[in-house]
Amino acid sequence: MPTMKDLVAKHTNLGQADLEWLQLLTGDWQLLSDLSFADLVLWVPRKDDGGWVAVAHCRPSTGVTVYYDDVVGTTVEAGRRPLLDRAYEQLRICRERGTDYQEDVTVREETVPVLRAGRPIAVLARHTNLSAARTPSRLELTYLQCADELTRMICEGEFPAPGAPSGPRRGAPRVGDGLIRMDKDGKVTYASPNAVSALHRLGHFGEVVDHSLSEIVTSLLDQPGLVDESLPLVLMGRAPWRSHIENHGATLSMRAVPLKTAGERTGALLLVREISELRRREQELLTKDATIREVHHRVKNNLQTVAALLRLQARRIKSPEGRGALQEAMRRVSTIALVHETLSEGFGEKVDFDDVVGRTLSLAVELAAPSTSVKIRREGRFGELRAENATPLALVLTELVTNAVEHGFRERGGTVTLIVERNGADLRVTIRDDGTGLPEEFRAGQSGLGTQIVQALVSGEMRGRISWAPAPEGGTDVIVEVTLRKATASVSRDEMPEG
Repeated sequence: MPTMKDLVAKHTNLGQADLEWLQLLTGDWQLLSDLSFADLVLWVPRKDDGGWVAVAHCRPSTGVTVYYDDVVGTTVEAGRRPLLDRAYEQLRICRERGTDYQEDVTVREETVPVLRAGRPIAVLARHTNLSAARTPSRLELTYLQCADELTRMICEGEFPAPGAPSGPRRGAPRVGDGLIRMDKDGKVTYASPNAVSALHRLGHFGEVVDHSLSEIVTSLLDQPGLVDESLPLVLMGRAPWRSHIENHGATLSMRAVPLKTAGERTGALLLVREISELRRREQELLTKDATIREVHHRVKNNLQTVAALLRLQARRIKSPEGRGALQEAMRRVSTIALVHETLSEGFGEKVDFDDVVGRTLSLAVELAAPSTSVKIRREGRFGELRAENATPLALVLTELVTNAVEHGFRERGGTVTLIVERNGADLRVTIRDDGTGLPEEFRAGQSGLGTQIVQALVSGEMRGRISWAPAPEGGTDVIVEVTLRKATASVSRDEMPEG
C-alpha cells in the first residue's frame, strides 16, 4: 500500500511544504473524526487531468464507519465529484442537500477545502453514516458543534496548529477520554461525563460548568511539588499544548485545542485523560531499567576483575604456552565485559554494535600483534543488536580477527576488512585479510581452541554457519551467516505517558 508521500509525489504538483501541512493535518484528524462521528477522506488534485486521488482515510472511534474497505489510492475523474470541485474552487464548506447511498448505507457528505498560506491544496471529505441515527444527546450535539468549529478552522487555514502535540503519542488524551469546552475566558461551558470523573480523581467534587477550570485545578494543588509551567496556558486554552498534573495519587494528561474565528481566539477544547495507571507502569519500567543497568555494571566490574587477575597470573608464568593461553582467556573475558559495559550505559537491552566491535577489535589487534602494523577496516553497518546477539558475535569476530593477525600476517603487517551485510534479522559478515592464507594444519582438519569456540558459538548459540575460503586477491575470507534473535514480547514504551 503506497504512503501519502508516495501518492502525493506521483499524482500531484504539491511541494514539500504542502505535503508537510497535509501530514500535520492527518496526524491530528482523529480528533475531528471522533467529534464528527464520521469517516474522513483526504483528496488531493491530480496534476494530469484535474481529477482527484484519495491519499488518507480515517475512521471514527465514536461511531459507525461508512467505508469498510480502505479508499486510499482511489481516483476520481474531473467532474465526477462536484462537491470536491466546488469546495476547492469556491474555498467554502459544501454540503449535500440530500443523502447518498454507499454500500447500501445512508450517508451525508460534506467537503472542506484545506488551506495553507491562503491557497487550497486539498479537500477533506466528511462522510457520516446515518443508518444508526437517533435523537442526539447533549454530548453528541456538543461534539458536532466542536467538529463544525474545527472544520471551519481547516477552511481558514487555522487548523492544525504547527508544533501542537498530535497523533497517537503515548498517554495522549482522546475525545472519548474526556472533553471540556471553554469560552475565551477559560470558563467551562460543557464537560463530558468522563471529564467530570477525571476531575473527581484529582479531588474536585463540585460543579464544573460555569466555573473557571484554572481556578478549579489551582484550588486542588494543596501538595508541594513541581508544576508544569505550561499548565496555566493549557487550563485557559490559550495555547495548543499538552500538560500533566498530579494530585492525591492521580495523574491527568490535558491537551488544549484553541478555537479561532478570523484569527481571534473564541474558546478552546480541552481533552482530559486519567493516566495514573500508565504513570505507575512507566515508573515500574524505569525502576526495572535502572536495575538491569546496575546488574550489567556489576557484571562488567566482575569480568574486568577476572581479566586483571588473569593478566597478573600470565606475568608470573614462565612457559610461553601457558602465558599465551591466559592472555587469550583474558581477551575473551574483556570482550564480554565490554558488551556489558555498553549495556550499562544506556536504556534497554540493545547496543550500538558498530561502536562495540570497533573497541573490541582494537583491543584484539593490540594484544595479538603489539609490534606489528595492522589496520582494521569496516564496510557496512551492524546497527543495534540485542545483548543475546551482541555477546557471542563480539566473541566470534574477536577470535577470527585475532587468528587472522596471528596466523595470516606472521611478522609482517596487513589489513583486516569486515564486510557487513544486514537485511533485517539476516546478518552476513565477511572477515577478509590480505595475509598468507590458510595454514597447512587448518587444511588438514587440525583446528585450535579459538576455531572450535567460533564454530560452537556460530552453529549453536547463533544458529548460523561459518566457512573459510581463499580471498580473491590473496589471504583468507571467513564468512559468518547468522539469523539474529528477535526481541521478546514486552510492554511498549509508546504506551507510556510522557514525562
